[in-house]
Amino acid sequence: MASFTTSLLTGGLRRYAAAAALLAGGLVATPAKAQTWMVSTTPYIKLGVLDKYNALGGYSAVFIVTDEKTTKQFLLTKVVAKGENGVDVFFPTEPSDPEYFKNMAGLAAQPTPGSYTWECRVNGKRAVGGHFVYPETGNDITVVGAAAKR
Repeated sequence: MASFTTSLLTGGLRRYAAAAALLAGGLVATPAKAQTWMVSTTPYIKLGVLDKYNALGGYSAVFIVTDEKTTKQFLLTKVVAKGENGVDVFFPTEPSDPEYFKNMAGLAAQPTPGSYTWECRVNGKRAVGGHFVYPETGNDITVVGAAAKR
């Protein structure tokens, strides 16, 4: 037979457990009333160099991109193996990639709109170059299922 104290303690614990469950239930997020979208747009500039007649065999290609406004330079080195004659790279490169465009301090190039010049040095000598304008982008989001406000 249970004592009065045990019954009171057990009943108190039940009420405490019920209150804790109610509190935890109140902390859970309510379901969304409308579809919510996340969006991203990131353009890339494709740069490349090609030894048209494969005269060099293998070579080292250093791509240098310069922001005309800030004069910051970003470099990416690619080794082209013998038997391959060219390589393409994308600017900017994701910093999570093992090889990415970075400045001398090791910081990754950011997708900043503006005018840039670029060149590729093959085995230490300027082989090709050019310029480009990195575009500004924006996103529009449509909320599906939202109630109209009056």
